[in-house]
Amino acid sequence: QVQLVESGGGLVQAGGSLRLSCAASGRTFDSYVMGWFRQAPGQEREFVGTISRGGISTYYADSVKGRFTISRDNAKNTVSLQMISLKPEDTAVYYCAARMRGSYYDSGPIYDYWGQGTQVTVSS
Repeated sequence: QVQLVESGGGLVQAGGSLRLSCAASGRTFDSYVMGWFRQAPGQEREFVGTISRGGISTYYADSVKGRFTISRDNAKNTVSLQMISLKPEDTAVYYCAARMRGSYYDSGPIYDYWGQGTQVTVSS
């Protein structure tokens, strides 16, 4: 069982930056591909990006590529999402998720564990 807790959300002006963190419980954090997703009101949950188990490789949605960076610290059981040049359309609840099987190079929503989400609001 893995529990994921996101933090770092908030209100920011367009063009600003935020860093989200996700803390994971458990002893096998480095066995999981970690993903970030987001969901805006009235919309389906959307893929943001993933990071491989060792943290070497990442994969991003086109909408965030070049602005968002995912990193992880397996010693601390954490994964982060650094967001810069934020836009109002980035406003959403952001979720981290953990998946035991499969490659990081997969934007699908099938994950074993999900966090509760953290709200990011970007004002224009």
